[in-house]
Amino acid sequence: MLRSRSLVAFAALLAISVLTPTPLVQVHAEEAQANTLQEIFAKLKQCWKPPRLPRSHPGMQVTVLVSFTRNGEILGHPRITYESPTATDDDRLQYRIAVMNTLQACTPMPFTDSLGNAVAGRPFTVRFDDRRRKPKPTERQAWLKPLKIL
Repeated sequence: MLRSRSLVAFAALLAISVLTPTPLVQVHAEEAQANTLQEIFAKLKQCWKPPRLPRSHPGMQVTVLVSFTRNGEILGHPRITYESPTATDDDRLQYRIAVMNTLQACTPMPFTDSLGNAVAGRPFTVRFDDRRRKPKPTERQAWLKPLKIL
C-alpha cells in the first residue's frame, strides 16, 4: 500500500515537471523568434534543402516573391520570379518542389511583435542558390597512372 502511494506520488511529480514549462525553455523560445530581416533570411537558409545531387543542377538559382502575415504565416501564394535559364524542365520542377517544401517547413516563422508589424504584407524577394559541386568521380583512368618499368 505504501509502495503504491509512493509510486503514484513519483508519477505525479514527474508529470508536473514534464508538463510545466521552465524559465529556461521560455528564454529559448524567445531567442528563436526572428527580430531582424537578416534572421528571417538565416532561418530560410537553415530550412533550405536542395534536391539530391544526381537530380540537381549545380549553380541553379530560383527567386521567389513571398509575403508574411504578422504571425509569420505565408500571405497569399509565393510566386517564382526567376529560374536559371540553363536548367531543364525537370530541374526546374525539382527545385520548385524544394523551394515550396522549404517555405512549408519554415512557416509559420516566429516573429517578434515589432518585426511582425513591420513585415506584415510586404513582399520579400528570396533567392535560393544551389552552389554545391558535383562530387569528383572516384574512378581513375589507367592512362594517367605512371608506368613502372622493371
